[in-house]
Amino acid sequence: MSKCCSDLKNQDIEVPAEMAPPKEVPASIDPTAYVYKNDAGLSQLNLIVDTIHCPSCIRLIEGNLNKMDGVETARVNLSTKRLYVLWDATKTSATAIVRKLDDLDFPPTPYNPDLMSSASEQEDKALLKAMGVAGFAAANVMLLSVAVWSGVNDMGPATRDLLHWVSGLIALPTVAYSGQPFFRSAIAALKTRSLNMDVPISLAVLLAVGMSVAETLQSAKHAYFDASVMLLFFLLIGRYLDRRMRSKAQSAAQNLLSLRAIAATIIREDGTHASLPVEAVEPGMKVAIAVGEKIPVDGTVINGETEIDSSLITGESLPQKVLVGNAVFAGTLNISTPIEVEVTAQDDQTLLSEIVKLMETAEQGRAKYVRLADRAAQIYAPVVHILSALTFVAWWALGDGGWHLALMNAIAVLIITCPCALGLAVPTVQVVASGLLLRRGILVKAADGLERLADADVVVFDKTGTLTKGQPVLTNKDTLSADDLSLAASLALSSKHPLSKALVTAAIDVPVVKLDKVHEEPGQGLECYLNDNRVRIGNRNWCGVDEDRIGDDAVSELWLSDSSGKKVRFTFEDQLKDDASSAIWYAKEHLQSVEILSGDREKAVKKAAKLLSIENWTAGANPKDKIAHLDNLSNQKHKVLMVGDGLNDAPALASAFVSASPATASDISQTTADFIFQGNKLKPIMEAITIARKARELIFQNFGLAIVYNVIAVPLAMSGYVTPLIASVAMSASSIVVTLNALRLRLSEKRA
Repeated sequence: MSKCCSDLKNQDIEVPAEMAPPKEVPASIDPTAYVYKNDAGLSQLNLIVDTIHCPSCIRLIEGNLNKMDGVETARVNLSTKRLYVLWDATKTSATAIVRKLDDLDFPPTPYNPDLMSSASEQEDKALLKAMGVAGFAAANVMLLSVAVWSGVNDMGPATRDLLHWVSGLIALPTVAYSGQPFFRSAIAALKTRSLNMDVPISLAVLLAVGMSVAETLQSAKHAYFDASVMLLFFLLIGRYLDRRMRSKAQSAAQNLLSLRAIAATIIREDGTHASLPVEAVEPGMKVAIAVGEKIPVDGTVINGETEIDSSLITGESLPQKVLVGNAVFAGTLNISTPIEVEVTAQDDQTLLSEIVKLMETAEQGRAKYVRLADRAAQIYAPVVHILSALTFVAWWALGDGGWHLALMNAIAVLIITCPCALGLAVPTVQVVASGLLLRRGILVKAADGLERLADADVVVFDKTGTLTKGQPVLTNKDTLSADDLSLAASLALSSKHPLSKALVTAAIDVPVVKLDKVHEEPGQGLECYLNDNRVRIGNRNWCGVDEDRIGDDAVSELWLSDSSGKKVRFTFEDQLKDDASSAIWYAKEHLQSVEILSGDREKAVKKAAKLLSIENWTAGANPKDKIAHLDNLSNQKHKVLMVGDGLNDAPALASAFVSASPATASDISQTTADFIFQGNKLKPIMEAITIARKARELIFQNFGLAIVYNVIAVPLAMSGYVTPLIASVAMSASSIVVTLNALRLRLSEKRA
């Protein structure tokens, strides 16, 4: 255990409720290890538990901690190996919590994203090395075993013994090295007087090796080194595949704060400017923000008018105009005019920081999901040991072969019932299904994402960038003359404003030239003189348009005007994706409900919902509102598929039962989502639902095959009709059958 956790055992570190963990602390203390109070006065702690590897570990940790007096919540995230504990410090202490984890043989370390990533990579490498060693040894031992089997009647005892000893020299160090992932887990479970899938695996491997050594010492015809090594190899494959898929679901919150500005330009009382780290900026300070800069703080505009790109916060792709007195938020982009802002919140209390906290809470909440394979293993593991013990007792008491034959039959039961097929039932289908989805432009990031997607019954779409293309398009081109469009586009060439870019794009079939001496009035528009005729394109006020002229809040607009009094309106709107209607139709056919949940304006969301015939829609939703809405659906026993693309969607994506994000989404949304789909269409999501449901059917079939196999094989082994050698072959055959059944998913795609 690290020194930091040792310090935790000696004292509880608490800070006042109004304070978050300090930004800078002595080098000997990791700030992420601090215990701190939430708004309700309860203590919180984030730790890393590197030794967890399966849902059984989660139940063991959560079950024991939740029984402690004063503990309100203990949640483990299997993907990130993070443990979050919320407790009443008047009833228990951090010391007792850490000590309980030590007693369970799950020593914690302080939460540190860099150390966590490094430890995860090291564990992946160690597991891959163990699998490589087991595979190399299995191939060589099997070659020696084939030689013994083929010459069992003609081979001399000395030659057979030599081959057995060579097999043992290969198998013994292999088992000692490659079996460590299972042995450590089994020992940890036994220390807490519980069983997991690794206990029968470890016992079978060790007994098979021990019996093989005993048989070799007695010059017996058969040894079972091949069974033990092959068993390890198959199970390590399943564990590695499962872990690799889980490792793709790393915490998005770790990288979220990288979106903020690093420094802020402070305006001193004497009017001079100074650069300060955003962590040092205090409420009440004044900050200058130039055009093209990220807004570094939450605050109120006190000087200037501008337009900001707030898509990361609201999901709205069109620029938003802000005036003196309007609020702005850290992480948004100033795109028009320099402004001055008065700071209203410290760095760790900004809306962006709040999204980080929501992300972490949502990620921890998902960790209680337990996959079907492990639920079956809860019953499977103790039953295996009971049957093996009964076999040994019955044959020793009633048989004529003594303890030797009784032990041989007991080992055969352990080997033939080892949960290899059960352990591969889920990963094999996942690998095949993930490969199919990848070829269709869909990346599966969560290990249990397919299972959850198959269970989803409600889909909730963000609007901007998800149902729509996420970029403005000129919508009234048919009503415009070619001359007006050409003139407006020629002016727009001098601006990088999103609406100007959309105007130039729309003018592809008319002549467009870049005009000289075009003046851009920040926040207003563009102006130039053509033969003493002043031409402007910009907002309605600047272009002299009366307020009572036609307007629609559901669209954005530019106006073209000149000295003669011409007034021409250009309207822009974010267009629905080409296959949005067909995707919504599919969703309605296969799911219970379809909704829109957007941070965009009400009229824009209402219009999109009407075009897509979606009855349930919500507009103006911030990240908290979105999580609250998803929680409400969850409380109604719905399993929600959330599809979104913006930073404002990231907490909702993490909170949803299952989530998906387009490849054009923000990095944080992509990191958070369980699925990422390529292209500018929604069809991949519908294909993913179809494949996930087919995969679920195959998983159930695999479990059925595993059960049928055991119903037939176990009685035969208990009756003495199966040797450990035959048991190992049967066990391997069951794994192959499960794998071949999973490959049927690929065949079904070819038939389709």
